Amino acid sequence: MAKESSKARQRRREQLVKRYALKRKALREAGDFKGLALLPRNSSKVRLRNRCKLTGRARGYMRIFGISRITFREMASDGKIPGLTKASW
Repeated sequence: MAKESSKARQRRREQLVKRYALKRKALREAGDFKGLALLPRNSSKVRLRNRCKLTGRARGYMRIFGISRITFREMASDGKIPGLTKASW
């Protein structure tokens, strides 16, 4: 489990990215890089980190499901992900 502060920081960044998306796009198209520099750094999409929606783990993230590999394995073993079964041969 990730620290609550890390998860909260990520949520704040996501909100800033949404809030400034149109403004950033307009400034970038106009070529106003000084105006871009005045915006908050955390409003840049590059500063986001893929994190597990359930645990907040940053590593081993599976983009298709939006969760980490560990959470994915637990959920697949418990039958909580439709269409997935543990391989056995």
